[in-house]
This record gives sequence, structure tokens and C-alpha cells, in this order.
Amino acid sequence: MSSVEARPTLAPTTAGKRTFSERCEAFISRLSTRNWFWQKACSLIWLPFAFRSGITLRRATENRFTAVLPFTRGNRNWYNAMAGAALLGNSEVAAGLFLFGRVGSDYIVVCKRMEYKFLRPCVGPALYDIVPQQDLNELIRKGGEFNIDLEMDIRQQVKDHGRQKRVGKCLITFHCAPKAMMKARALRKANAAARSAEGSAPAAPSETA
Repeated sequence: MSSVEARPTLAPTTAGKRTFSERCEAFISRLSTRNWFWQKACSLIWLPFAFRSGITLRRATENRFTAVLPFTRGNRNWYNAMAGAALLGNSEVAAGLFLFGRVGSDYIVVCKRMEYKFLRPCVGPALYDIVPQQDLNELIRKGGEFNIDLEMDIRQQVKDHGRQKRVGKCLITFHCAPKAMMKARALRKANAAARSAEGSAPAAPSETA
């Protein structure tokens, strides 16, 4: 399994000194994208759905990412095909793994919209082939918040070298926001609320002679 390529330098954002908990979160986030072992260890705690499904990173390059969903008993339905809920739910997980590995621990990544089209039953391991529809490097270099569209082909993995059957197609949109920007925005709102509360507080009664 190849590692994710180096990410572009983030544009400067307004941020104060990070707290101990924020530094720990960033360290754990980097571990989760380093290799298979740390990915599984972190998903066991923070993403149990991905841990139970067994989805793993197969290949990651700058503009393409492949994840594998194993054909296990927990992922199959009553007629021995890959369950639709497993294919659908792991689409967000696979796309999130790709995106988080690219933007890093300095961003908050939230799914805004997802459209999944079921094409045919999947009776083997599923391959998620993910391709971004915009220049992700350029969006990161600009800094600030942005939306990114990802297109996924979901195919059934075959043992031989024949043609892999496409079993689904997914379009998904994520919103990415720098944590420093979100922290500064929350601080501004808190300060504005404090000033508003001070302004609306009743004045102290004046002393009479």
C-alpha cells in the first residue's frame, strides 16, 4: 500500500496557540492516515462502523484513491450479496478517508450531499475508485472554506484479470473548513455575545443624597 502523497502547504489562517487537546487530536489524526494498522486502531474508537465493515485503504495517489470493502458475513444480506446499506454507508467512509488523507488534521470535513445509484448486485469484495472533480491542491492553497465534489465508481473485485463489474455509482459533496478559522469564528461570536449581554444589562441604581 502506497502512502498518501505530500499535501500542499496550507494558506495562513487566523489562529491562536493550539491547546494540548488540539495538539493531541492533530497527532492522532496524522496517525490515522499513516498506515493500515493506525487506521484500524483509530476507527475502532472513533469510527466503529468502518471498523466492523473492514473497509481498508488500498491505494492512494494525488488524484485517485481506492478502498476495499471485504465480502464478509457482516456486510452480506440474506440472499448472500453485498448489503445495500454496507455499499451506501461505506461510500461516505471511503470518500472521507481519501479527503481526510489529503487535507490533513487541520481541516474539519463534513458530508453535505450524496447520491448513490445501485446498478447490479455485488457478490464479492467491493472496490471504491474515487476521483475528485476539482483541483484539490488549488482549493487548499487558496485557504478558507471550500466544497469539493467526488465521483466514485463501485466495482466488484474479481479474482482473475477480467473486466470488473460496476455495481454502483456515487456522487458526493464535502465541505472542508480550517479548524483555525472555525475556532476564530466561534471566538468572535462569543465575544459579540458577551458585548451584547453587557450592553443590555440594567444600569446600577444611583445613590441619593
